[in-house]
Amino acid sequence: MSALDDRRASVATPRSDDPEADLGFGSVVARESRQRFLNRDGTFNVRRDGLGFWQSLSAYNYLLSLSWPKFLGCVALAYIATNTIFAMLYVTAGAHALTAFGNEAAPLRFATAFFFSVQTLATIGYGSVAPANFIANILVTVESLVGLLGFAMVGGFVFARFAHPTAEIMFSDNAIVAPYRGMNGLMFRVVNKKSNQIVDLEAKVLLSRRKQGGTADREFIPLKLERDRVAFFPLAWTVVHPIDKDSPLFGEKESTFRRCDAELLILINGFDETFSQTVHTRSSYKGDEMVWGAKFRSMFNPPGENGEISVDMGVPRGMWEVRMSQPLARLAFYLLEPASDDGLVAWNYLDDQLKDAKTYPIARKK
Repeated sequence: MSALDDRRASVATPRSDDPEADLGFGSVVARESRQRFLNRDGTFNVRRDGLGFWQSLSAYNYLLSLSWPKFLGCVALAYIATNTIFAMLYVTAGAHALTAFGNEAAPLRFATAFFFSVQTLATIGYGSVAPANFIANILVTVESLVGLLGFAMVGGFVFARFAHPTAEIMFSDNAIVAPYRGMNGLMFRVVNKKSNQIVDLEAKVLLSRRKQGGTADREFIPLKLERDRVAFFPLAWTVVHPIDKDSPLFGEKESTFRRCDAELLILINGFDETFSQTVHTRSSYKGDEMVWGAKFRSMFNPPGENGEISVDMGVPRGMWEVRMSQPLARLAFYLLEPASDDGLVAWNYLDDQLKDAKTYPIARKK
């Protein structure tokens, strides 16, 4: 057993008989799964087999989770499809099903029936076209009921979507491991994309990895954060796990971290003042989504003439990368840090470049 394995074995981890050790994934999933547990969008990476179509279909949740363009597209598609179906039924009801059919050629009857269906479904009724036989009157009765129920359901979905709070929180593309207060730290950045106010934001980060010794068993380790909550979250928050001697990542290298199939599981929740409800979001980072020896770019623009501070929301995911294997890599981090007491900005080295600049004049690696 290597020194790193000894170190990892000495770190306090959940026992195998701990009911909270698998976080609810189950021991079989934790042991056998070779995929990530959480997708980047927060959905669980599982598949449910053995259910019938109607059992597995959850239209309500699906329509609530769709984006507005897709939702409106589904409504428009259903509206056109419903009118098309009823128009075909009116045409098949006979040449005298509608009063306007007698004066039109057969190819034009479908267009007349379609627009009559639109009027019936929306209870408009201009009066220029009317049902003229028993079957057409039955179809009008059914369609009017379908229209009433359909518009009520669409109205309910629209209201539910407006009343349903979502945490529009964006995660950085990568988590990074960088020098932090005389040691290394594991960091990722979250940004509030909406203008609403989220208060009492809390973050939980857990490390999932295969146990040492070549076993397939997986362990889930809560990571202690520099601060696990913030009172206000108007803009951005860089969540930091200090890699000190008590950290399960102490002594880890990039190669060993990837080899143990590690994944960072992240849960963030807070209180949305607009909806007066708790909102939450999830995400994860796999080993290949972590960059060792990098630094996040500063999101803050130079202060304006009135001293107002602004944030460039277009660069929340950017970072500088400095490989730690090169000499004086840690010194490079402190020199590039705009808020550093001993750096290029503090020494007025960049005064000329920063005088009229809108961005920090350090090129970043693509």
